[in-house]
Amino acid sequence: MSVNLSKKQDLLEVRGLKEYFDINMGFFRTRPLKAVDDVSFTIRRGETLGLVGESGCGKTTVGRTILHLYKPTAGTVIYDGTEIKDSRSLKEFRKKATMVFQDPYSSLNPRMTVSDIVAEPLDVHHLYGSRKEREERVLELLSLVGLNSEHASRYAHEFSGGQRQRIGIARALAVDPEFIVCDEPVSALDVSIQAQVINMFDDLQDRLGLTYLFIAHDLLVVRHISDRIAVMYLGKMVELASADEIYRHPLHPYSQSLLSAVPMPDPKAARANKRIVLTGDIPSPLNAPSGCPFRTRCRFACERCAESMPPFEEVEKGHFVACHRIGEI
Repeated sequence: MSVNLSKKQDLLEVRGLKEYFDINMGFFRTRPLKAVDDVSFTIRRGETLGLVGESGCGKTTVGRTILHLYKPTAGTVIYDGTEIKDSRSLKEFRKKATMVFQDPYSSLNPRMTVSDIVAEPLDVHHLYGSRKEREERVLELLSLVGLNSEHASRYAHEFSGGQRQRIGIARALAVDPEFIVCDEPVSALDVSIQAQVINMFDDLQDRLGLTYLFIAHDLLVVRHISDRIAVMYLGKMVELASADEIYRHPLHPYSQSLLSAVPMPDPKAARANKRIVLTGDIPSPLNAPSGCPFRTRCRFACERCAESMPPFEEVEKGHFVACHRIGEI
């Protein structure tokens, strides 16, 4: 994508976001599972920020916590200059920010027609004056995502996965939002359908001026749609830079490993590419390592890495990394 980021203003700012879940350990004891631990970033108006990392790293929790589907344990979410801190600001925020969920099979109510599914946000926020206006808005939204009026009276089980995800996208667009959290919206779809849906996200962004937080684990998909990419590991953000910079010049050892595994279409480049294989499994968030969470799998880890979490700081213009040995490796 080609967005002139230098002239864009911040639409969303996240400061020190934490989301801890109390896990019952038995005998009336609980332990906090640190799903998101002190994450900060901004998203500029009209851009797409890609959020990547292994399963269980906290990507989805970040998106849901921003929208207050989970109440944040700590931290601040500021949208268009207004802090989301009470029911009034949250209600206004949810008219401007929506979510497309990962699973198109479980995120749609099987007892509701497509028309009622898409119109549900309109009903909640009272965004129409008459029944006719409601029906016209539903048909307009279906047309926007490549579906027709005949689909409105049918039920979700009558559609393919790609069509169901289009219904979910139409529902997300119902309140005419500015910001959408896309939670792995193509991971459950066939590869051929993925490309169609990704291109539709691009087209909708251009037509409606949307801003995306695009959560995914497929790095090729993320690179195609994102202006900037953030990399998460075990609840922490470890790197953030423009999409081109992350792919050309990853600085964090974890980002380097992730990108070394991306398939390359050129056989010569693929043979020349050296795969960086990580040893061991990702630790449990219940028993995260001290200091840097990646140190137990990092080939550059030293004593300092066990003693303290490296600060998430700007090492080059627009390129943020959390690594004690960034100047050495």
